[in-house]
Amino acid sequence: MATDPGTPSATPTALRDYAFIADGERGVLVGPHGEYAWMCFPHWESAPAFASLLGGPGGYLVRPVGERFVWGGYYEDRGLIWHSRWVTGEGSIVECREALARPARRDRAVLLRRCRAVRGRARLRALLDVRAGGARMRGVRHHDPDWTARSGGARIRWRGADEAVVREGPDGGALLAATFDLDEGESRDLVLELAEAGAAEPAPAPGADALWEATEQDWRKAVPSCDDTIAPRDARLSYAVLTGLTSRAGGMVAAATTSLPERADEGRNFDYRYAWIRDQCFAGQAVAAHGGPPELLRGAAGFATARILADRGRLRPAYTVTGDPVPEQRDSALPGYPGARVVTGNRASEQWQLDALGESLLLLATAAEHDRAEPAAREAARVAADVIGRRWGDPGAGIWETEDRLWTHSRLICVAGLRQAARVLGGPGESASWNSLADAVLAETARTALTAGGRWRRAADDDRVDAALLIPPLRGALPTGDPRSVATLEAVRAELVQEGFVYRYRVGGEPLGVAEGSFTLCGFFLALAEHRRGETARALGTFERTRSGSATSGLFSEEYDVRQRQLRGNIPQAFVHAQLLEAASRLARGPAPY
Repeated sequence: MATDPGTPSATPTALRDYAFIADGERGVLVGPHGEYAWMCFPHWESAPAFASLLGGPGGYLVRPVGERFVWGGYYEDRGLIWHSRWVTGEGSIVECREALARPARRDRAVLLRRCRAVRGRARLRALLDVRAGGARMRGVRHHDPDWTARSGGARIRWRGADEAVVREGPDGGALLAATFDLDEGESRDLVLELAEAGAAEPAPAPGADALWEATEQDWRKAVPSCDDTIAPRDARLSYAVLTGLTSRAGGMVAAATTSLPERADEGRNFDYRYAWIRDQCFAGQAVAAHGGPPELLRGAAGFATARILADRGRLRPAYTVTGDPVPEQRDSALPGYPGARVVTGNRASEQWQLDALGESLLLLATAAEHDRAEPAAREAARVAADVIGRRWGDPGAGIWETEDRLWTHSRLICVAGLRQAARVLGGPGESASWNSLADAVLAETARTALTAGGRWRRAADDDRVDAALLIPPLRGALPTGDPRSVATLEAVRAELVQEGFVYRYRVGGEPLGVAEGSFTLCGFFLALAEHRRGETARALGTFERTRSGSATSGLFSEEYDVRQRQLRGNIPQAFVHAQLLEAASRLARGPAPY
């Protein structure tokens, strides 16, 4: 149930209630009350234009008028086209079809909303308050059939709400409000265009039908059927999420949001609106495992190649989607999602992460096998192998981006990357050299990072089991059935699984679930590890249990709170959707070596 709104903002709800639409250059979190709760403009890392998710100003709302209705919704079968659906107390059913128009342009966004009375007569309210960079709307004018305005560095054009009126918002800013009726079966299109102030003056707006048709066609081209997986619907959505998070410049943001807490008041709030090398590699590997359209794989490999060749031994873990440095982390003035303060930027960009080089080699080798090895990719592989050779003994932050140590996972994933690159990308001399380096790294890691019981430990000075250690054997660091990998798999199941959900590692001496939630990525990796070992029934059970920790919409965040059955962390999390896609693809086939 909801109350009739006076502003386009809404009180934040549980993360499971949000849907997501995107065009590759920016995205929107769509709330259950018809509110656009979060969108940055013009780019992923820009200041928000709609910020009610984090307690800030701005929003765009379309919903039934009245105090009594219940919400639902669903994605169309191909792409990020969402239907918000409400059943009202009067018995009517209303839907709003939502999308960001594609193909996208970096200098402008077009937001499509098609409202339809499915059953009975419906009255709807639309409220618009764009706050690009936090600035109020100004210069609001009606030039039939468009409303125009400005906000910060954005030009605004809104079509489909001729009856709208200018109202004063609660903080004195202008907002546009419209109320309209729809007879049963009738629909209305609302088209909102935001353009950078420096962009070319907009041409006459295409009709809504043409925008919808182009968007549908672009999504059908980008997202395969995935009928060859064990979970076609979720695999298609994951493919769409990865596509929606990937800029035409090649970079894929880790998530669309910042500062959604992993734990209330714990300071575990991060800005994930940037492109992590590791996440790009996970996504590329997943797309290759499925064998769908190659664009995402090529984009991921091209992004990694460009960054390695540009930065070489100074490779950063994360960049903007265009390859620029990530801003330093700082606090924001936004109030924040309940239980968290807001930060922008990310200090991880200044870390040294050896595993990013190993993952890059794996990605470049995979891309070469599925397409062709470009000269730039071969050169990037040489650079990455050279850096590993010089720095594999240096402490680094590791996959979980904590303190600098000699992490076992970082070394073993480099072993896997070197072996795969030697097999696919290296000349005769290089292949021998890279395999020799892999042997040396593996031998030293085995000397220092095995427990007395024969399993891998997190680091030479840390006996804890780590779910990340499931990954290197999947990528070829060790042969199937290697006793060290088997012992590690058994330890993960014994120590890091709670009610079927998998945690990264134990934090201090606390029980599972106290310091952080289960890590959804790790659940899909456990399913893959069980599948590779031939434990088909267990793998399917792990896969299904892990995928049950999704939002109502089917989206995944980074963590899942087992006790409260809630999503935690930023959403949608790209690497979780990547691993769902890979697991759904591989589990549909026999457990052949990956």
